[in-house]
Amino acid sequence: MKFLLTSGGVTNPSIRSALDGLLDKPVDQCTALCIPTGMYGHPWVGPGVKAWEFVAGKEEGNPMVGLGWRSMGLLELTALPSLPAEGWQPAVRDADVLLFSGGDAVYLSHWVRESGFADLLPELTDTVWLGMSAGSMVTTPRIGQEFVGWQPPGGGDDSTLGLVDFSIFPHLDHPALPTNTLAAAETWATGLGGPAYAIDDDTAIVVTDGGVEVVSEGTWKALAM
Repeated sequence: MKFLLTSGGVTNPSIRSALDGLLDKPVDQCTALCIPTGMYGHPWVGPGVKAWEFVAGKEEGNPMVGLGWRSMGLLELTALPSLPAEGWQPAVRDADVLLFSGGDAVYLSHWVRESGFADLLPELTDTVWLGMSAGSMVTTPRIGQEFVGWQPPGGGDDSTLGLVDFSIFPHLDHPALPTNTLAAAETWATGLGGPAYAIDDDTAIVVTDGGVEVVSEGTWKALAM
């Protein structure tokens, strides 16, 4: 699998160029699946109008669904346990790119596993995972207690999927999030015990078999490396 991990979506030409480089054909020839599940676990973005805006490609200032894909499907992870595998797995295997919204990373991690979606990941060697905020953070080993909101039944911790080997502090210096400062990110990173990046909404991290690359027209910093 190839990863384009963003804080705010495909917000500038550099991030768009990185996306084009990961895909093996133009965007308007690619099949995408929109996965809004993470939004439902976060009180700021779902359920409700924000989830609809993401699914409808109306994500103002945070483009992902509305990038001009050849076709767009909707995959809701919370529904999958009630469906036969043959009813949804072919759509995942056929997708060129998976669009993971923001929201709550622990909630999303829970449903990636609970739905059986995680079992397919080893097969998706050529698929692009395009994440925004929690949709990017969920790929990491840990998100830090500062970002833990939803808790699974019986409790849990800040661990997520561990598909990449670093953690992400998103929305650095965002005007709507005054506590998301570099100083806060540096304090957050000290408790993780591993590498991390603080990135703003004009920054993305590309992960392929060849390594990790930061693509940015904004502000970012490698932490605890």
